[in-house]
Amino acid sequence: MAFEENNKPVASEQPQAAEDLVSSFSKDSHLSAQSQKYSNDELKAGEANPEGSESVPMEIPKKPMSEYVTVSLLCLCVAFGGFMFGWDTGTISGFVAQTDFLRRFGMKHKDGTHYLSNVRTGLIVAIFNIGCAFGGIILSKAGDMYGRKKGLSIVVSVYIVGIIIQIASINKWYQYFIGRIISGLGVGGIAVLSPMLISEIAPKHLRGTLVSCYQLMITAGIFLGYCTNYGTKNYSNSVQWRVPLGLCFAWSLFMIGALTLVPESPRYLCEMNRVEDAKHSIAKSNKVSPEDPAVQAELDLIMAGVEAEKLAGNASWGELFSTKTKVFQRLLMGVLVQMFQQLTGNNYFFYYGTIVFKSVGLNDSFQTSIVIGVVNFASTFFSLWTVENLGRRKCLLLGAATMMACMVIFASVGVTRLYPHGKSQPSSKGAGNCMIVFTCFYIFCYATTWAPVAWVITAESFPLRVKSKCMAMASASNWVWGFLIAFFTPFITSAINFYYGYVFMGCLVAMFFYVFFFVPETKGLSLEEIQELWEEGVLPWKSEGWIPSSRRGNDYNLEDLQHDNKPWYKAML
Repeated sequence: MAFEENNKPVASEQPQAAEDLVSSFSKDSHLSAQSQKYSNDELKAGEANPEGSESVPMEIPKKPMSEYVTVSLLCLCVAFGGFMFGWDTGTISGFVAQTDFLRRFGMKHKDGTHYLSNVRTGLIVAIFNIGCAFGGIILSKAGDMYGRKKGLSIVVSVYIVGIIIQIASINKWYQYFIGRIISGLGVGGIAVLSPMLISEIAPKHLRGTLVSCYQLMITAGIFLGYCTNYGTKNYSNSVQWRVPLGLCFAWSLFMIGALTLVPESPRYLCEMNRVEDAKHSIAKSNKVSPEDPAVQAELDLIMAGVEAEKLAGNASWGELFSTKTKVFQRLLMGVLVQMFQQLTGNNYFFYYGTIVFKSVGLNDSFQTSIVIGVVNFASTFFSLWTVENLGRRKCLLLGAATMMACMVIFASVGVTRLYPHGKSQPSSKGAGNCMIVFTCFYIFCYATTWAPVAWVITAESFPLRVKSKCMAMASASNWVWGFLIAFFTPFITSAINFYYGYVFMGCLVAMFFYVFFFVPETKGLSLEEIQELWEEGVLPWKSEGWIPSSRRGNDYNLEDLQHDNKPWYKAML
């Protein structure tokens, strides 16, 4: 793509001017809409071409789902990084209850039995999240330096080093602790680069579904981790925990090998001036010929964004806090959405599931954890439909409301029926069964809404120029809050028992209102169109009616959707 010399923006312009270039190109890259015979929904979805646009298709044509099997499988290979995170979550919850693990890394009671103190349990479980937080910030740079694919291979290699240190631990808990930090560094990098690569190679009408596959892989890892713990729990030696850890090598090697088949991000290729490679990457992902005019139109739009980023220069960390370019607003949204995902209370069940359900009187809490894993994994398949058909906002709002109801019932039954009058032993098996049922309802609601959508939002909301930095910050928020919940949960539950559920209930109320007022709908939009949505200052609760400039009819009134100087509570009226 070339720009006329007399129209080329000068290099001294600030990032805002660069974004104006992208917006201008977006409007000029397609012929303007002249006809009013199409509905706004058809125009927004790109299913209709306004009159006068016969020469160049507005969109790469959608094909039957059977045509996208290959790209879907390739995205699953990228999403497999989530499996390694889920595997850790599923296995560590069992490790802290296994006899050999307690004997090697715990302390001894006067009666000779071994145990892990609340502090040591919290550190061993939760330090992984701190490693992930730093890994997301530090190692995600590999995606910008070496490409998304090579960057992923690098961070997976770091993960392998951490696993080796853990397996080699004999009886020093701090060696195992260090290994979890290092493996966390690798998973933190994966959590940034995996959704990023999927969002950049997936066809836009499948982007939400395919990014959600990252969460699907997390749930698969949790479920199979539970099953592996159940299969090894009857051993009396280190097989209990070393076999599940050893399998991590197989998962890592599979992912590194599978990445060789995956196309590189066309946006990264354009940054490296590998335009022909970028064209073939777009064509491969969308199952069309590289010579298709729609591929060239898509490539031109990406190149416009890349040129704008180059004009603005290298992004600094300080630029993340710019309100003029709307980057800070998006960063804050990503950080808070990831924080709220943890404050739903999901890891209360996933990290400490075996301990929680032992407290409700179940003899084999490992079996209960497997049930939770099955519900979690199966429900995530349903999320592949909800994220693109219901949209991001509706998923988050519906999820917050339903999880709140489940958490209220879970906590209330636990407080009033399971431990009435402060008794130390469960007094009602029926109460325990009721809590298990509503835990499963809660997991279903979480797995179909907040679990995948939080990753989708952080993968698609940021400009290319600052994308890796913003995604790293948002992911770090997830990991830090995950650490806080994992570390403090043993202390809190020992002090207030199931009153803890009311804390999560309050958080769910807060996140419902936050999503309503501050999270826009981005279903069906390309990454470049999402940038335009933010630049035009559309009110989040009106964003479902927004249509990209390239697909607007003459009767479209943007001002009805935009921010003005009124406070948000008056703007709603």
